[in-house]
Amino acid sequence: MRGDERRIVSEEKAMEVAEASRQDDIREPGFLKELFLGNFRIELIHPFPEEPERPEFTEFYERLKEFLRREVDPVAIDTTGEYPPRVIDGLRKLGAFGMKIPTDYGGLGLGQPEYDKVMKLLGSTCGNITALLSAHQSIGVPQPLKAFGTEEQKRKYLPRLARGAISAFALTEPDVGSDPARLATTIEDRGDHYLLNGEKLWCTNGTLAEIIVVMGRNPATDQISAVVVEMDSQGVQVGQRCRFMGLRALGNAVLRFTDVKVPKENLIGREGEGLKIALATLNTGRLALPAGVVGVSKRMLEICRSWCNERVQWGRPVGKHEAIAGKLATMAATTFAVESVTDLAGHLSDRKGYDIRVEAAAAKEFGSEWGWSIVDDAMQIRGGRGYETETSLAARGESPIGVERAMRDSRMDWMFEGSTEIMHLFIAREAVDRHFQVAHALVGPNISARAKMEALPRIVGFYAAWYPTRFVGWGYWPKHREFGELATHLRFAERMSRRLSRAIFYGMLFHRGGLARKQAFLRRLVKAGIDLFAISATVSRADRMVRDGKPDHQEAVELADLFCRMARRRVKGALRDLWRNDDGRMYRVAMDVLDGRHSWLEQEESPATGDDSARDTPEPV
Repeated sequence: MRGDERRIVSEEKAMEVAEASRQDDIREPGFLKELFLGNFRIELIHPFPEEPERPEFTEFYERLKEFLRREVDPVAIDTTGEYPPRVIDGLRKLGAFGMKIPTDYGGLGLGQPEYDKVMKLLGSTCGNITALLSAHQSIGVPQPLKAFGTEEQKRKYLPRLARGAISAFALTEPDVGSDPARLATTIEDRGDHYLLNGEKLWCTNGTLAEIIVVMGRNPATDQISAVVVEMDSQGVQVGQRCRFMGLRALGNAVLRFTDVKVPKENLIGREGEGLKIALATLNTGRLALPAGVVGVSKRMLEICRSWCNERVQWGRPVGKHEAIAGKLATMAATTFAVESVTDLAGHLSDRKGYDIRVEAAAAKEFGSEWGWSIVDDAMQIRGGRGYETETSLAARGESPIGVERAMRDSRMDWMFEGSTEIMHLFIAREAVDRHFQVAHALVGPNISARAKMEALPRIVGFYAAWYPTRFVGWGYWPKHREFGELATHLRFAERMSRRLSRAIFYGMLFHRGGLARKQAFLRRLVKAGIDLFAISATVSRADRMVRDGKPDHQEAVELADLFCRMARRRVKGALRDLWRNDDGRMYRVAMDVLDGRHSWLEQEESPATGDDSARDTPEPV
C-alpha cells in the first residue's frame, strides 16, 4: 500500500472513531456548533444561567477555604515536590475527594457550576492541589462510573472513592498521544476474566492512586474497552515518576501492566465502548481546567493592581503609564470573559440532552490560551520580582508573591486534557461536520461516480436553502436591542457567524477532502468561532448582572464592552487571513528544515548537537 493510500485509510479510521464516540442522548443543539453553521442561536445561552447557592455547598466551600489558608503551603509543596500526608488526609476529612460523587454514594453531590467554583478557589491557591483533585474526579474513576457504570459498580467503588481512595485515568501511551484509535495496550477476553497488558504514560495521580480506569484494545475484535483496575493487583507496576517544569508535586507516572487479571465485572459500559467513555469523560473533565485558570487569573490581577499602585516610576505609579495600563485593562476584561465562558459551559454541561463537546473544548482552549497571556503579563508587570522565586523574595525580606510559580504551573494548561493543536482539530471537525454529512459523496475519498450522482439532488437541495440565508439574518436587530449598549457586539457576532459559515463552506469546496490537513486554515476558523462564542457568553453574563441589579453590573458592562472590542478585531483578522497568508511558504520552509537544508543555521559547534538518544543518561531516581 502506497503512503497516500495508508494516509486515506488512517483518516477514514479516525473518522469512524470520531463518529463512534458521539453522545447518544443529544436532544438540544449546541450553541457553538450552530454558530459554525451560521445559525446564531442566542436563546440557547440567554438568559445567562444562574442558580442560587445551596447552604450545604456554601458550608463546604468556606471550610475548604479555611483549610487551604491554614494547612496548605503551596511554596513548600512546589519546593519539595510532594503532597504532605496531612494535607491529603485533611482533604479526605473535608470530603473533597467526593465533590462530584452523588450523596447516595457518600459524596457531596456538587453540580458542575459548584465544582467549578471550587476549582477557581484551588486555582488561586495551589496548582498542585488543583491537579490532584481534578485528575481524581474530573477524569478519574468517579466520572466514567457515574455516566456508564452499573449500579453494582457504583455501590462498590463510589463510596470508597468519596472517602478518599485516589483514582486516575490511564489513556495516553508512549507512542499514542492524541490519537487513541492507535492504542497498543491490550485487554484480552480469557473467559472468566480479562488479561491486561501494556504501558501507559503520563498518568496523573499514578503514584498515589488505589483505583484507576484503563483503556485498552481487544486484539481479537480491534475494539477499545474501559476497565477498572485495582493498583495492588498482581502485574501492575508503577514505573518512573515523571517530573515537570511546573506542578512539581504531581504524582504522574509510567504504569506497566503484565498479565494483569481483571474481573469481568470491572468492565465499564459494554465491550467496544471504551473510546466513547474516554472521550465523554474528557468532555466534562476539560471544564475543570478553565475554572482553575479563572482562579489563577484573578490572583494575578489582584497582584498587579496592588503592585501598579505601589510601584512608582518617573514620578507616577507604574499603573498610570499607558503601556502598563493597557496590560491591566486587558487582564481585567479577559479574566471576566474567561470566567463567563467557563461558567456558561459549566451550566450547559448540567443541562440534560445538551451536546457539551464543542463548548467544553472551546472553554479549555480559550482558558488555557488567555490564562497564559494573563500570567505572562503579570510576569512582565512585576519585572524582576515576577521572575524571582518566592523563597528568594522572602529571603530578601520582600513579599513572597509567586508569579514565577504560577507561570511554570500554567504552561501545562496548553497540554492537559488535549493539546491546543488537538483542540483546534477537534473543534474544526465538528465545525465542518454538517457539511461532510451532506456533501461527503463529493468531497470524501474513494467515492464512486455513481454514488456522487445519486447524492447530487440531496446536496443541491440542502445548499439551495442554506446558502442564500447565510447572507441575510432576518429578525436579529430587534431581538438584540434588549442588550442595550452591548447589543452592537451581538449584532457583530451574528453577522460574523454567517460569514464564518460561508468561509467554512468555501474552504470545503476549495480544499475538498484535503480540508482536514489544512490545519492553519482550520485554526483560524476555530479561533474566530471561539472568540464569537466568548463575545456571546460575556455579553449574556453582563446583561444578566444588569437585570439582576448586581452591585458591580456597570463595571461588568465596561469589561464586557472592552473585551468584545478586542475580540472583534481578532475575528476580523482571522477571517481576513484565511485567504491572505504565508501558510504555503511556511510549510515549504519547514520541509526544508526537516530535510536539513538549513542545518547551517544551527549551532553545530555545540556539544548538545546530535542524537540525544545516543548519549548516556543517568538512571531515574
